[in-house]
Amino acid sequence: MPRPFTPPSASIFNSLIASRARAGRAADAFSLLARMLAAGVAPTVFTFPPILSSPSVGARCAAQLHPLILKSGMLQSDPYSGTSLVGFFGRNGRFDDAIRMFVEMPVRSVVTWNCLISSFVQHGRARDAVVCFKALVRSGDGMSDGSVVAVLPAFGTPEQVHGLVKKTALDSFSTVGNSLLNSYCTYCSTCEAEKLFNELMFRDVVSWNTMIIAFARSSLPQRALELVRMMEGQSVLPNETTFSSVLYACTCINAHEHGKFVHAKAIKHNLNTRAFVTTSLFAFYAKCGCRKDAHKILEEAPEDSTTSWNGLISGHLGTDVPISFVVLREMLRSGVMPNEVSFSSLLKDPSLLDLWQIHSLVTRLGYGSYDYVSSAIISSYASHGCVSDALAYGVTLDPDSCIVSMNVLAGVYNRVHMYEESKKLLLHQQSNDTVSWSILITACARNGDYSEAYKIFKRMRILGLHFDHYVFVSLLSICTKSNSLVLGRLIHGLIIKTNSGYLDTYVHNMLLDMYAKCGRIEDCLKAFKEMEDRNIISWTAVISGLALNGFSRKALAWFEAMEEDGFKPDKVAITAVLSACRHGGLVQEGMKIFRHMKTNYAMEPMMEHYICAVDMLCKCGHLKEAESVIRGMPFQPSAVIWRTFLQGCQTYGVIGTQIFS
Repeated sequence: MPRPFTPPSASIFNSLIASRARAGRAADAFSLLARMLAAGVAPTVFTFPPILSSPSVGARCAAQLHPLILKSGMLQSDPYSGTSLVGFFGRNGRFDDAIRMFVEMPVRSVVTWNCLISSFVQHGRARDAVVCFKALVRSGDGMSDGSVVAVLPAFGTPEQVHGLVKKTALDSFSTVGNSLLNSYCTYCSTCEAEKLFNELMFRDVVSWNTMIIAFARSSLPQRALELVRMMEGQSVLPNETTFSSVLYACTCINAHEHGKFVHAKAIKHNLNTRAFVTTSLFAFYAKCGCRKDAHKILEEAPEDSTTSWNGLISGHLGTDVPISFVVLREMLRSGVMPNEVSFSSLLKDPSLLDLWQIHSLVTRLGYGSYDYVSSAIISSYASHGCVSDALAYGVTLDPDSCIVSMNVLAGVYNRVHMYEESKKLLLHQQSNDTVSWSILITACARNGDYSEAYKIFKRMRILGLHFDHYVFVSLLSICTKSNSLVLGRLIHGLIIKTNSGYLDTYVHNMLLDMYAKCGRIEDCLKAFKEMEDRNIISWTAVISGLALNGFSRKALAWFEAMEEDGFKPDKVAITAVLSACRHGGLVQEGMKIFRHMKTNYAMEPMMEHYICAVDMLCKCGHLKEAESVIRGMPFQPSAVIWRTFLQGCQTYGVIGTQIFS
């Protein structure tokens, strides 16, 4: 008599689901879950999190898992499943859903908090990450070492967190100490970083490497060599990062003997053939003029290791001598074939001749269908101004398998004002890639299809896609061109709500321009004051806005404030303040700026500056002075200048020929 079928236990199903999810096979994991439920096996707290944590899981799959988790009662019994949902929503930029899930969870752990904080930091929402971290500290759920590591990038300067870490004794964790040290190296001086380094309770190889890298890239690279000796004295074994960093320091100070000593140490620790170390050794010998030694490094590289050769190629991009192409030739001679990583590196900034040769090699070896390689070829052709070559190559690719290339191709179409072709290409893809949608909205905005751009944006919101700052720049430019203040304010509100691009200076500058050109100068000034990172464009937008709305003296005052704030005006800022003086009749102030452009700002007046000066003088009846300005121009006056001057003569009843007689 056959034995009755017994379904596998929940633990077996969980193990199989987790293995598929970790391998990036979310669809297979989801199928196993369906079989598990069909067999009547109840899910456990370990069933859903692996699927939600898989990098290949889609929004539709997560939408189906959410009600299953609620129905199974996992949210009430354990924070594990709820934390995974919070993490999924956060990773995908769906912060409304993430926060809603977080609030609804009856049971949370410190991991749930850390998950939300990490998501905020990952998407550039530093302010929200800090607020969330402070709420965690007050909640009583307990702060962990992971909490500090997650929130540190959001604070920027580490002093605030450092005090809390000392108070809670979390500096005993090496991960916290190393994260703090890295933050000090990034935002503070190397002296302050070294002071913290000396105070660390536990110093591992990561701690030493952090300080060695900091000094190697500082004005004191010789200190990196001293630290390596101290590190060995304390019996901490160096790794490939240690040798790569100290070799970089030797290269900076041209310390040939020290570099050879480091090379010997790398051989002793059997790390001399690692990709990073090999690359650093090759760079050191090549830059010190030791060509034989550099060539020997190439000969000693593992013959079958494409990764090592790729490391050598990428390690020399941007150098004066095209060593990366020398490495490529040696690689081919040794019988090792380049792969898509090799070509992607070589295509970052090649000369036109090199580009033709690489393209030929890519075609010959059959890598033309690789998305990142083909996209790099299109970008390289476009950067050299060979737009026809970029387009001719791009149209031969399969749009369904080369999404990145199609985005780059659409960008080239936009650059040459072929907006309809760009729209047709991107609409054909029907991709959920944010970049594709951003380029599509940009194409519509530049082509004047404003209603179509808003329809696409609405569709992005329905699909739950994350907005980047390019989307908001395009939408704000539409509001500026169409003088649509209501829509501009709605977009501003959405930027604040989602924090997407809110900290981006470019987006903020577009907001300033939009409010100024829509006549809302008070909102423009308010937005300017809220900016954390201003640049010369920010100041110029405000000055132009004040001039445009009739506040000429305020515009002049802001120009002076800009200089006091340490910003040196460029030609656009000078044009803006001269326009303000022209509209407000501030002849003396405007001419003072105009006459001192060369002495004060090291800038020769251009045609637009002469137009502003002549128009300003003519409107106020200073025709003789206008004549003097025209006579002193280093180039031929334009038709605009002559028309402006003759209109001034007509206004004040003077015949132009009398002035020039």
